[in-house]
Amino acid sequence: MSTATSSIPAATLPADATPADNRRGMLLFCLFALYGVWGSTYLAIHWALEGGCPPFLMAGVRYTVAGGILYPVLRLRGYAHPSVREWGAGALMGFLLLVVGNGSVVFAQQWLPSGLVAIVVGSVPLWASVFAGLLGQWPGRAERWGLAIGFCGLILLNLGSDLSGNLWAAFALLVGPVSWAFGSVYSRRLPLAAGLMSTATQMLTAGAMFLLVSTLKGEHLAALPPPRALLSVGYLIVFGSLVAFSAYGYLLRNARPALATSYAYVNPMVAVLLGTFLAGESLSTWGFLAMGAILGAVGLITRSKR
Repeated sequence: MSTATSSIPAATLPADATPADNRRGMLLFCLFALYGVWGSTYLAIHWALEGGCPPFLMAGVRYTVAGGILYPVLRLRGYAHPSVREWGAGALMGFLLLVVGNGSVVFAQQWLPSGLVAIVVGSVPLWASVFAGLLGQWPGRAERWGLAIGFCGLILLNLGSDLSGNLWAAFALLVGPVSWAFGSVYSRRLPLAAGLMSTATQMLTAGAMFLLVSTLKGEHLAALPPPRALLSVGYLIVFGSLVAFSAYGYLLRNARPALATSYAYVNPMVAVLLGTFLAGESLSTWGFLAMGAILGAVGLITRSKR
């Protein structure tokens, strides 16, 4: 299977570099991208929406531009043109991960704080463990405890006032992580394109679907967004999509699922801190208790030997 490192000429590598060193370095870079960059994208989405960017139009532009940059670069580097089956698999993954998974985040952040949204999205490993069980890999004892604690955390969010701002936003925010988790687990059974070309097909097809939804909803820009909103959209395109989403795809193909979803440890804390200090957001006591429960549950699940 092609990867981002497979097409690097040997002459560009240090003399003492080995394939194992390169792979380890790539894994560490991908984890850094997920931990740091994805945790900050919630604040970028908040600023873009605050600046007047319509949610689905913004998401459509984000993924269409990112995919439109990545696809020709990969073709120039020798990646094969995806087959019809690979485009279809990419479209399914784009729908599950980006349109439903990330679209729910963009939709919910119109009413809910970015830190709270990140906490709920942090439940992805819980749902991934459930779907892995349904596909034949049932969780062990530690994972079962993790599932129980994690779902208690989601109940805490509902018992408090944190998710009471908008019923549809809360519903979308609960559906999004389920769709993302199912897509992540099911991805290994799909005939996806090789390497980063899979990421490009997902972003291009998802971008088209977002723009279709935006058109059907009649979204449009009432005025040119302020510089901070435009810079936020640019940050989402370059770092949130080209860098971080590509890194996530690499981890799904080359690392254990537990490692690929371990970003759920860090993202909520990064998002809460950035939202608190840069956007004036705050969490209730219920919210902090829920964050502790969900992060503890993710820890049990990802540390399990299974």
